[in-house]
This record gives sequence, C-alpha cells and structure tokens, in this order.
Amino acid sequence: MWTAEQRDRMARIARKTKRYPSDLTDEEWERMAPLMPAPGRRGRPREVEFREVINAVRYLVRSGGGWRMLPIHFGHWRTVYGWFRELARRFLFQTIHDVELMLDRERAGREASPTGAVIDSQTIKAPQAEARGYDAGKKIVGRKRHIAVDTDGRLLMVHLTTADISDSAGAQMILDAIRRRWPWVKHLFADAAYDRLKLMDKATYLDFVVEIIRRRDGVQGFEVLPRRWVVERTFGWMTRWRRLVRDYERRIDVSTAMILVAMGGNLARRNAHP
Repeated sequence: MWTAEQRDRMARIARKTKRYPSDLTDEEWERMAPLMPAPGRRGRPREVEFREVINAVRYLVRSGGGWRMLPIHFGHWRTVYGWFRELARRFLFQTIHDVELMLDRERAGREASPTGAVIDSQTIKAPQAEARGYDAGKKIVGRKRHIAVDTDGRLLMVHLTTADISDSAGAQMILDAIRRRWPWVKHLFADAAYDRLKLMDKATYLDFVVEIIRRRDGVQGFEVLPRRWVVERTFGWMTRWRRLVRDYERRIDVSTAMILVAMGGNLARRNAHP
C-alpha cells in the first residue's frame, strides 16, 4: 500500500534521473562505477559508456520491452546486448547485487553476512526457453525459480531449472552454492514441499538446520505464515520488473542476470537514497 511519504520519496528520486525512472542517479552510479571493468591496454579505445549500458538494461527489465525496441539514444541494441552478455559473463551484476545486499544489511543494523534464510520456488511461463518443463501442480509449461532470501527478503541465491524439477530437488542444487557464497547461513526455513529425506540428509551434511513451517490444521483460505511470507514478498518485488513476469530469455544464464539486475537495482536505489 503506497503512502504519501513513499510517493514523495519516489518523485524526488525520479527528478534525479536522466530520462526514465529506471535510469541510474548520480549517487547510484558513484557506487557502481568502481566495479566496472578497466579498459584494455591494446586495441581501439572503448567508446561505450557503461552507465548507458546499465541504464538500457534496467529500462528493458523494468518496462518489459524487447531488445529491438530499446530507444535509439541508448545506442544500437546489438551493442547493448553484447556488453550485457559480457558483463554478465564477468559476474558484474552478481557482484553489484551482493555488495549492495551487504551494505543494505549493515545500514539496517545487521551483520553483513546472514545466518538465516528462507527458501521457496516460483513457476513461470517461458515461451522462448531452449528447455522447458511441465509443472503438474501449477499446470504451467516453463521454468522454475528456486530462490533463497534472508529473513528480510533480500535475495541471496537464485537457481533456474525446467518447471518439472521438484522443489526439494531444486533446493538441493542451491545448498552447495549457499554454503560457498554465504558461509554463515545455518538456519533454513521452508514449507512442507521441502520435507524430503534426500534434502534433509544433504542439509545435515552441509551443516544446515531446516525448519519446516506448516499451515495450522483446519485453517481455510489464505494465512500469513511466519518467516515464509518474506519470500513471497520477494517474488512480488521481482514481478514489479515487467520483464520478469514471464521468462522471455532463451538462455538460463541470461535470465539469471535479468533477475540480478532487478534485485540489485532495488538495493542500489534503497542504499543511495535511504
């Protein structure tokens, strides 16, 4: 629910952008600029401006348009796409997201590295995907996003699979990654779909404690469950970026980079304009 104070804050930020609400403000760019790749020592001087590349990608993810529909003042769409793929290959969007996540946690008075996480999945349609699957429960042909968030809803890990992969099998795939990237995470919260023997065995082996949050017996309709509601809010944050309402990418790595652009953009704006 939007309040007058929130609308006033968004209006103040919008006045600092160059053209579109998705553009980086000067404060946001100052935080990202040191992370950009240095120019090469050989070859032609670099002509592209990384700020404009980031602006173009954020515009595309926020508006939901296609690559060929990028406004021409961002440059040719092939140039933007080529640099987007190169920056994604260098894990730049992952780096920006993780740095902003730790800074946001410290700004909130918490430790930079979380100790607890919530895991869940979301099935979405993927009409252009190279590989798709059928989720019989949701009756959707597409991909499944397996994510882990901290207890405030910040994205810690995302892993994409075809939609026919079960929640517990997808969670097993991200446990190793969580342990490597966020070594202090010990406690995981999940729903009843994750109460499976293989997942519990692997979690125990990796020194995780998995707590299953179940619905109360006899409750009809919607119920807000402790801990689990934050991950549903994170899915809501994702789908405010219209390109993420469906998965329009053929490649999984490109789709993952789109998610990191969106969630990293949320954190960067929150940190730069508290």
